[in-house]
Amino acid sequence: MTGKTLDWKPLALVPLLALLALPLIGSGSTWVTLTVAGLAMGMIVFIIASGLTLVFGLMDVLNFGHGVFIALGAFVATSVMGAMGDWTGSAELWRNLVAVFPAMFVAMAVAGALGLAFERFIVRPVYGQHLKQILITMGGMIIGEELIKVIWGPLQVPLPLPEAMRGALYLGDAAVEKYRLMAVVVGLAVFGVLVWVLTRTKVGLLIRAGVQDREMVESLGYRINRLFVGVFVAGSALAGLGGVMWGLYQQNVTPQMGAQVNVLIFIVIIIGGLGSTGGALIGALLVGLMANYTGFLVPKVALFSNIALMVAILLWRPQGVYPVTNR
Repeated sequence: MTGKTLDWKPLALVPLLALLALPLIGSGSTWVTLTVAGLAMGMIVFIIASGLTLVFGLMDVLNFGHGVFIALGAFVATSVMGAMGDWTGSAELWRNLVAVFPAMFVAMAVAGALGLAFERFIVRPVYGQHLKQILITMGGMIIGEELIKVIWGPLQVPLPLPEAMRGALYLGDAAVEKYRLMAVVVGLAVFGVLVWVLTRTKVGLLIRAGVQDREMVESLGYRINRLFVGVFVAGSALAGLGGVMWGLYQQNVTPQMGAQVNVLIFIVIIIGGLGSTGGALIGALLVGLMANYTGFLVPKVALFSNIALMVAILLWRPQGVYPVTNR
């Protein structure tokens, strides 16, 4: 965005991609099913990527260890929901939510606590040194994965959907999975809260001002270091929440799941414009739709379709759809 004028062109990319896919798919009901599934996947990826977007955009930290918070959140959820079998096995939705929401909050708290330690002992010594950040955070992720194996074991752990969230709703002939609708709602809620905090609150104003002119903010008596640590913790907590959502989406979790999603996350934040929350949302939705459409139409192409999408976007806008420098 530039000035007060909304740059609408990136907003048109998501509906444009969906409309282009319609004649290729042919069946309207199949198109609806794939589109809703793609949007849901995109929202989950956005939740995961939003934390890394915050950390990089506001702190200029390349955290390649972001995946460990994703995996930790998912494994914490397996423990919390596993202890609430009577609630997850109920056919009543409200009882399922009583199990899922505490699992999300506990996962966010544990991931945030690990993020605090991660920032203090791993990231802080290498502020401003991108190459060292990449190396040391990847090392931190490897250590984190091994610790997860020590606690939960090295094997795949099931994370089944609660009973009332299984199955699908039918819109005519189109089947829409219940959990995917929930993922869209949670993703929109996260996006709304992030935009509100960053644009409508004093904390958001101080953080954005600290990015532009750190010395000036500190001269006014604000401890910008504490704000930035808070941003890192919040980013880690969001990764933990995303890990819960992704684990339920896959219905199983592994210690390596965070590293496997890392590539997708970086594609999203590069498409969106490094540090742009709105851009990350558009990038995530595009990635989710592209993965579903190509997986249905040309399965062999699905493996590299998102990289092709990223290349196409960067040829159009080399700094991403909403570069932070232009906002």
